[in-house]
Amino acid sequence: MLEFLTENLSTILIGAVILTVVALIIVKLARDKRKGKSSCGCGCENCPSACVCHKK
Repeated sequence: MLEFLTENLSTILIGAVILTVVALIIVKLARDKRKGKSSCGCGCENCPSACVCHKK
C-alpha cells in the first residue's frame, strides 16, 4: 500500500487539488443562488432570458 502511495503521490495530490477547487466553485454557486445573485454577473434588466431565471 505504501509503495502505491509513493508511486502515485503526485497524481493523488493533483487530483485532490482539482477536487477541492471544484467543490469550492459549487459551494460559491450555491451560496450565490441562495442570495439571489445572477450567475452571469449582470442585472436582469433588459435580459431576454429573465423569464427563464425568475419565473413568476
